[in-house]
Amino acid sequence: MNRRDFMVFAGGAITVAPFSASAQNVAKIYRLGSLSTAAPNGINSPNGDVLIRSLAQHGYVLGKNLMYDPRGAEMQLNRLPQLVDELRAREADAVVTFGYPSALAVKGTALPVVSFTTGDPVGTGLVESLARPGGNITGISDVSAEVTPKRLGLLREVAPEMRRVAMLWNATDLGMTLRYRAAAEGAKALGISVQPLGVREPNDFEQAFAAMKSEMPDAILMVSDALTSLNRKRVFKRRDSRPRARSPG
Repeated sequence: MNRRDFMVFAGGAITVAPFSASAQNVAKIYRLGSLSTAAPNGINSPNGDVLIRSLAQHGYVLGKNLMYDPRGAEMQLNRLPQLVDELRAREADAVVTFGYPSALAVKGTALPVVSFTTGDPVGTGLVESLARPGGNITGISDVSAEVTPKRLGLLREVAPEMRRVAMLWNATDLGMTLRYRAAAEGAKALGISVQPLGVREPNDFEQAFAAMKSEMPDAILMVSDALTSLNRKRVFKRRDSRPRARSPG
């Protein structure tokens, strides 16, 4: 099976190319796995629902000729190798990965991989190039590293007096770290000082809150991934009345 014939991610929407000219007549049952750094993307989750519905539109129906096996590390990244082994044991025909750590865990295996929300796959070393990715990984390259600095311009419009911005990002995720670095460079170009607040687990957010309380920023920019998104409400609840401008990365 050619992984590029399985699915193509484009602009955040999922489209699926048929395995053959007549998918409905294929007796084979295809096994699709998914791997996330957070909770499994089951069929009732937003990502899982879109994925299954898109496949069904092209003749791959869950329970008929498609089996779906979602796995998630629940933010315990040391579990990823075990989950990859489980998908290999299940003989998955392809795996959709969410997040850079998940894609990295499957890199170099015999499993065809479609990566999603991994940041810049070339910058992180997941693929050799966008034109010729090589290896077993294909997918989508997002432009967040380019767009995130532009969000600072929006923050400046909302808060023209902004001089200092706190940046929250998942420091264990290289893709998100590259986004942070791009945003930090953009901030410097605008004459805005950066308060770097890298987090690696949920408990780190309390330290980040303490740092912001000690040196109050004018705005908060969060580089969005599974870790920061899961803790977004905590950030909003702990925000001070002074920093009014906030933007997800």
